[in-house]
Amino acid sequence: MAANVVVAQEEETTTETATEQVDLTADSEEEAAAAAEEGKSLHSQLKQKFIEGGPTFMSFVLIALILGLAFAIERVLYLNLATSNTKKLLAKVEEALENGGVEAAKDVCRTTRGPVASIFYQGLDRVDHGIDVVEKSIISYGGVQAGLLEKGLSWIALFIALAPMLGFMGTVLGMIDAFDAIEIAGDISPSLVAGGIKVALITTVTGLVVAIILQIFYNYCVAKIDSIINNMEDASISLIDLLVKHNMKK
Repeated sequence: MAANVVVAQEEETTTETATEQVDLTADSEEEAAAAAEEGKSLHSQLKQKFIEGGPTFMSFVLIALILGLAFAIERVLYLNLATSNTKKLLAKVEEALENGGVEAAKDVCRTTRGPVASIFYQGLDRVDHGIDVVEKSIISYGGVQAGLLEKGLSWIALFIALAPMLGFMGTVLGMIDAFDAIEIAGDISPSLVAGGIKVALITTVTGLVVAIILQIFYNYCVAKIDSIINNMEDASISLIDLLVKHNMKK
């Protein structure tokens, strides 16, 4: 009898162990499935939302994003290359003026990149005509360089305004589709209007996200341009002072 009880207990223990193993396996499978669901790539999710929002207007918003980013990235690279150390340049120009004269200073500006060096070169090139002519030349060429720095910003601003407009247009068309479905069915049902409203919301959100991204780039470019122009103005005043001192030493 005791032997039977021991065997029965062992069988129960084996059964419980097997059940626990099955539960653990099931839990592992559920966790793996949840991880796979969470691990969906961002590309797949964006692709799904793009299709749900309607390829027609979503394509226009995507084109606005691509073109806007192209102009923005080009401006960011150009502005970063245009940034230079004006204090170091002024020190080199002053040293060149003292040791080699105007021609040596022009060589320094010729071999230095950036709008400040270009403005310095234009001023030094007209130093024989007097300080007044140099000052006017610096002001005129400074305006040219400022225009080059701001080149392309109007296109970025255009796409910032255009992306939400396209999104709102998709919103209006989505609502029109929803009301058309209500009119055809002759009944107001959530399932009838849900599709149109979903399209409307997706296109609106996409347009706003595109505008936000481009606005960040636009504000960065504007701040960078203001910084470069301030450096240009300060450096130009310092250059005129250097030339006045150089002429007084002659």
